[in-house]
Amino acid sequence: MLDVIIRNGSVVDGTGAPARRADVGIRDGRVVAIGEVDGRAHRTIDADGKVVAPGFVDIHTHYDAQVFFDPTLSPSPLHGVTTVIGGNCGFTIAPLAPEHGDYLMRMLARVEGMPLAALESALPWDWRSFGDYLDRIEGTLAPNAGFLVGHSTIRRVVMGDRATQGAATPADLEAMAGLLAESLRAGGLGFSSSWAPTHNDGDGEMVPSRHATEEELVSLCGVVREHPGTTLEFIPGVGQFEDFAPDLMARMSVAADRPLNWNVLFVMAGAEAMVEHNLAASDHAARRGGRVLALTLPDAPSPRICFDNGFLLDTIPGWQKPMALPHEEKKAMLASPEGRAALREAAGGGKHLVGVANWPTYVINETFAPENSRFEGRTVGEVARELGKDPFDALCDIVVADDLMTGLGFPPSGDRVEDWEARVRVWRDPRTVVGASDAGAHLDFLATFNYATAMLGGAVRRHGLLPVEEAVRMLTDVPARLYGLKERGRLQEGWHADVVVLDPHTIGTQKVRMRFDLPTGAPRLYCGADGIEHVLVNGTEIVDHGEFTDARPGTLLRSGRDTETVTAGRP
Repeated sequence: MLDVIIRNGSVVDGTGAPARRADVGIRDGRVVAIGEVDGRAHRTIDADGKVVAPGFVDIHTHYDAQVFFDPTLSPSPLHGVTTVIGGNCGFTIAPLAPEHGDYLMRMLARVEGMPLAALESALPWDWRSFGDYLDRIEGTLAPNAGFLVGHSTIRRVVMGDRATQGAATPADLEAMAGLLAESLRAGGLGFSSSWAPTHNDGDGEMVPSRHATEEELVSLCGVVREHPGTTLEFIPGVGQFEDFAPDLMARMSVAADRPLNWNVLFVMAGAEAMVEHNLAASDHAARRGGRVLALTLPDAPSPRICFDNGFLLDTIPGWQKPMALPHEEKKAMLASPEGRAALREAAGGGKHLVGVANWPTYVINETFAPENSRFEGRTVGEVARELGKDPFDALCDIVVADDLMTGLGFPPSGDRVEDWEARVRVWRDPRTVVGASDAGAHLDFLATFNYATAMLGGAVRRHGLLPVEEAVRMLTDVPARLYGLKERGRLQEGWHADVVVLDPHTIGTQKVRMRFDLPTGAPRLYCGADGIEHVLVNGTEIVDHGEFTDARPGTLLRSGRDTETVTAGRP
């Protein structure tokens, strides 16, 4: 008697091999048969006309806090994801000391867009070691989950307030190395860090990892080398690489003897020169004996700009600290002529409106004050002309009336067939890996958690630019092999039964909407998927036609036990 039989599906096994019509038999959390499966099962799923594939592997999430109040790790499994990796960008909530909880909460609220009230009310903040944290969530989750060890966190725990005041001393570095080693022994999947200029803490200062020297980064990567089943993740900057980045990442990879994936490579038609410039970092690393890969997002991101959180706005010169002000102080600054004048002057005096400071091009997507509803769907420039106002003044008036909650965006871009063709070329480049969902973070800023269904719905179903077998391999086996996940990422006899059943004729992402379901009623961007009919983790169904079940079969992935070592020299 089997636990589950999935019958009559088109099996796409994750290796890139052609699909074949077959049944899949599952017992005790494992795939035990693929082909003509006789006998009965406690649960039979009819997959006629559907694709049966391995569950998707998302290697870049920030579910570290959400594990405590949402064990489904929604909405990722609704999009076919069965395994997530958290602890990216250097931001984790373990290890911990009592005096650092407040700083870490405010840092996460600022840099990763997690509502502070939710973090304060829904998390106990009473663990200490990384192992304590992992033990706390073992056996509670619907999908599989593993976590990297964050640089900013261990730097803060070791150095306290000095973590954001400059270089570490030799004694600091020794203590950080010891804390990293302890965390990796407990099951941390590797080391993550960031030098991104967008990463600032709750006080508007650079996060701790941005104060690290190259020598500190390379030294900590050397600790990773000593622990099996580990890896590296890093953000060297934003946009086109500065001259230091290729050599630094190569040094980090060589020191750890591990692949390093960097976040993030955005691709659309016309950006080929920048893309190739950044991908050349992989070639440089290979010449040095390292392995560096770009983590690339398979869809064009549509950020929600909001003055309440200030994310991305704080990249405007001189806006870093104003965007970190308490809510009422920030609102008062935006309401006053003096405050507006200071912000306008910092942004170039209104003479050179480019990039994030190009106010007239902003699209007003969502408003809250009744008098602002008529502006939705229009640009700030259009509204300013209608009202006879300066664009920045018009924007500030709307934002203040909305209590800073106005949802702003850039004009739509990146969905032409030429853009999808450019992305497919990059996905097929061995120097890249598909991912960068940021799921669990930027909850009111970015909705990229739907990357898998956006990719399958866009490149595969709508445009027919690559076969489903190839797309599934990019979403499953490629990231699983990069992180050394044991017996996951493929549909293969004897392997873990992480499975998604999808309809290739309807697969795609649904419309993203704001919903207020976080602890304390805080909002987040959210959407489900079309065409994701069943999702199984370790042989147990966690999603049935877009609805979560009550099952929590996920494995808490620990390095060495659930991962094997992938070295820098191993393709």
